[in-house]
Amino acid sequence: MTKTKKLFYDSVYLTEWQTNISQTIEREDGYYVILEETAFYPEGGGQPSDEGFINGIPVLDVINEGEVVLHKLASLPEETNAQCQLHWTRRFDHMQQHSGQHLLSAVCLELYHATTLSFHLGTDYATIDVELAELTPDQLTCIENEVNRHIYLNHNILSYFVSGEEVAQLPLVKQPTVTENIRIVEMKDVEYNACGGTHVSSTGEIGMIKLLKAEKQKGNTRIYFKCGYRALEEFNDSQRILNVLSVKFNTGKDEIIDRIEKWEMEHKQLQAELIALKEQNDRYVAQELLSKREGSLLAHIFEDKSLKDLQNLAIKLTADNELQVLFATTAENKIVMAHNGSFDPSCGAFFKANLGAYNGKGGGSDKMAQAGFPTWEDASAFYEFSRKSLQ
Repeated sequence: MTKTKKLFYDSVYLTEWQTNISQTIEREDGYYVILEETAFYPEGGGQPSDEGFINGIPVLDVINEGEVVLHKLASLPEETNAQCQLHWTRRFDHMQQHSGQHLLSAVCLELYHATTLSFHLGTDYATIDVELAELTPDQLTCIENEVNRHIYLNHNILSYFVSGEEVAQLPLVKQPTVTENIRIVEMKDVEYNACGGTHVSSTGEIGMIKLLKAEKQKGNTRIYFKCGYRALEEFNDSQRILNVLSVKFNTGKDEIIDRIEKWEMEHKQLQAELIALKEQNDRYVAQELLSKREGSLLAHIFEDKSLKDLQNLAIKLTADNELQVLFATTAENKIVMAHNGSFDPSCGAFFKANLGAYNGKGGGSDKMAQAGFPTWEDASAFYEFSRKSLQ
């Protein structure tokens, strides 16, 4: 395969260029082309690949194979000359996140001697894992303030290739695995890093870095963050939510938390009152149902009760009475059967033996079983069958 010239090493801001297709490849997973020159960055170093178009055909993936860059396309082009267009919004986003990661890693190392172990650039957010057991909220605030201070200082970011002898003279945090054509990304007055990714030309282009959270990860700490336009979108989303809450609670954003805490207390009080009223109502319902039972069977259809309501009522009735309970609710197409264990058949065994004929799904124990049905017609048919069988 012909070696591909990587234009993104000359300029990360190149978005359109013309070149020739040196080879086309058809594999089981799709179509690939090799260009003589490419500005499409292949996936690597935690950074996803670029996207764009070659002769109007979407570029689905870009991968490195030795000195060759393969471009996966939706279909093979008919021409050998190639008009290439890079998805700039995606590229610049990756540049902001990757440069932001370099700066964040450098600050973590400087402030807390925390070495970065890994970097992941996702669709929604980016993460680094640092060699530190935990980071307190105050420490995260310090890191965030320091990285944004460096952004405002607008340090130049340079990239260049060095030899093995030259790289030995640089204060790298981690030595590269290759011994020649070593690419260095230098953030002036901050750090030197061996990296093959795409970066902005100065820290000011990162825009801002917002740390989202930190969590423990296999004895280390994972920091979630967003840079540039992603950080701006995060702020806009948060502001939108705050505005909705301010309107809903009719208060300023500084008082929202107090209003929510007050609302939670009121909600808990209402829930307690509702439970007490339900208990009282269940006692009245139980007394009324007991007066209408047919021998040892108490069967009834409710229109507005949930499955949980039926179960609670069945437990109350069977705890103090020698009877079998069969309840149904039209609100949920559910049926409950219960007794204290002294009756035959077992509730679970009865449901298991007969539910299939009525499209029902469920089960239970010897003393209680429950089932759901796709329609009320199915539930009603099973209810009538069960009522006659138990009588």
